[in-house]
Amino acid sequence: MSFGETPITVIGNLTADPELRFTPSGAALAKFTIAATPRTYDKDSGKWTDGTATFFRCAAWRQLAEHVADSLTKGSRVVAFGRIRQHNWQTPEGENRSMLALEIDEIGASLRFTTVAIAAKRPATPASDDAWGATADGPAAKSGDEPPF
Repeated sequence: MSFGETPITVIGNLTADPELRFTPSGAALAKFTIAATPRTYDKDSGKWTDGTATFFRCAAWRQLAEHVADSLTKGSRVVAFGRIRQHNWQTPEGENRSMLALEIDEIGASLRFTTVAIAAKRPATPASDDAWGATADGPAAKSGDEPPF
């Protein structure tokens, strides 16, 4: 993140499946919308009430975009971190328009109301090069070794 950018964390639900596209140069771009709806508990009625939803149009790029498209679907509850971007354009009629959007740096499923299974998509690393795979007695190369914690 660069100096002067506006960081933001949004918790909400996807309003539709992410749309995955590719630029002419081959960069992946996932576009999606997160709806963040505040809820408050009314002690007098004993019920939860929904406030006004705020909709955040989001974009994720490259490998993150592909992971978003492969992992998230309409209704997925997510925690997303990114930065606000303003987009300005002119309509064919000559009218100036602008909108705020969220460029996503990190996103993951919220575990508040569900569980998920994580499937790592990283290349295998030899145990001697993997600091997390090392124990006090040496590399944890054999299956069945106890983790170091």
